[in-house]
Amino acid sequence: MKSLNQNVLTDVVNKLRDNSIEVVDLTHVLNEETPIISLPDPFVDTKGFKKEQISKYDDNGPFFFWNNISMGEHCGTHFDAPVHWISGKDYQHVDEIPAKKLIGEGCVIDIADKCEADPDYCLKIEDIEAFEAKYGEIPDHSWVLIYTGWARYNDDHEKFFNVGEDGHPHTPGTTVEAAKFLANEKNILGVGVETVGTDAGLAAAFDPPFPNHYFLHGANKYGLASLTNLDKLPPRGSIVIASPLKIEGGSGSPARVMALVEK
Repeated sequence: MKSLNQNVLTDVVNKLRDNSIEVVDLTHVLNEETPIISLPDPFVDTKGFKKEQISKYDDNGPFFFWNNISMGEHCGTHFDAPVHWISGKDYQHVDEIPAKKLIGEGCVIDIADKCEADPDYCLKIEDIEAFEAKYGEIPDHSWVLIYTGWARYNDDHEKFFNVGEDGHPHTPGTTVEAAKFLANEKNILGVGVETVGTDAGLAAAFDPPFPNHYFLHGANKYGLASLTNLDKLPPRGSIVIASPLKIEGGSGSPARVMALVEK
């Protein structure tokens, strides 16, 4: 048995204290300007974030400050459970997911330059294979994080949604083939993106529509959307921790997503 000062967990805490492990926050601030998914008619949109003050050291509560909040499950930086999509309807709600399946190595695939040149660019199998050729095979129980550079537009809704003259959003995502490959050929926890949802802006027209949702949730895998600071992570070696609310019967939840990075 290891002595206390050799325990791997206390070693992590000590490294957090001396800053040899950095905690990178991959989460956007939630406020009433947080961008949310906008669906075409006749579908109903999720609600955005709202906050109502109850008291702040006043007559309603002289000793305490607190608020009521309301929002949709898929608002801001959020977690998608398999049951969120019809292909995963027989799998778990967010409260049923084992906590250990929220934590895994981060594998960051950088396609930012391609998305800069073409906002409709979608991750291809070739991009995944190029990543693995350089950094090794994507391991089991990991998060695949797609770095597109899109997080920098989070506070500029016009650029974030990038609606063209055709009336459609033009934002990056994943090809049908790559989504199917990640879902069926890789034993990952799920996929994380910087855009408002895990699929491309034009993915409603793909076959099948919204392939990241369709294939990943159909394979009992998860989604993380509206991430930020992916550029601060190494391609391999970070530990990503997703913390959705444990909503009974929930299809997903706003989440605080963090990564541990050893300096």
